[in-house]
Amino acid sequence: MGTIALFGGTGFLGRRVAQRLLAEGQTVRVAVRDVERARGVLRASGLQTVTVCRADIRDHGETARVVAGADAVVNAVSAYVEAGGVTFKAVHQDGAESLAREAAAAGAARHVLVSGIGADADSNSAYIRARGRGERLVMQAFPGTTIVRPSAMFGPGDAIVGAIAGLTRMLPVLPLIGTGHTRLQPVYVMDVAEAISRLLADPQTSGRTYELGGPSVYTLRELYTLALHLIGARRALVPVPFALAGLAARVLEWLPSPPLTRGQVDLLRADNVASGALPGLRELGIEPKALAQIAPSYLHGAPRSA
Repeated sequence: MGTIALFGGTGFLGRRVAQRLLAEGQTVRVAVRDVERARGVLRASGLQTVTVCRADIRDHGETARVVAGADAVVNAVSAYVEAGGVTFKAVHQDGAESLAREAAAAGAARHVLVSGIGADADSNSAYIRARGRGERLVMQAFPGTTIVRPSAMFGPGDAIVGAIAGLTRMLPVLPLIGTGHTRLQPVYVMDVAEAISRLLADPQTSGRTYELGGPSVYTLRELYTLALHLIGARRALVPVPFALAGLAARVLEWLPSPPLTRGQVDLLRADNVASGALPGLRELGIEPKALAQIAPSYLHGAPRSA
């Protein structure tokens, strides 16, 4: 594609997207609110050659400057906590729509929006609702947008098995949100990054929505059990009702890096698996990697306990 403007390029997925695009020989502009912090994060990830630009997705003028002259725009911005004027509506709905309009006005050939399985414009959850409405508005602003809906992503630093391993180090028992029967289809973050790279390279994917899930579906309880097995630990699992988990998340959101947010609790209220009605990784020629195959490579350093 040439030059790609990447919003959310310092995030869990965004860093991997930048790595993949650079490996393809693309020029990558990473748009962030805090330039100095972003440069440190990107250097630590071996991404010294990306151009870092100041831009808040809520600011029309800043986004317009970043997308000017770009061949493609990728919106991988993710906000799980509302704080300091950053609301789900402002980022995932209004901001996403504004960025899509600026991309169209700048003449970008491609626009990719990273959303998520479960996005629903009519949801009672502010987070899930903003995601769903954002998809709708973006398609109106840039009809050729390709929407990517990954399930919960795993990889080094993830919020799935890595987070469970972290809790195991701190707690004698592990809180299991809900009944533990919610089903998820964890997908490897590098598979998602590869998918975005291939989508950008194929104009036939314009205007389509892709649901990206891994090869296996797990209940939340099964994920806990797998994570404990991989690190050789034993912990009792204590079910926590959704209402109580939501209250705990409200408090935890005051922390700089909250281990649980209300948006995450809301996502766990319903199964998070691909519908089967939309194309996914295999339609892009990607064989999805299994959680049990990848996770041991980044959990090996977790302490083992009886």
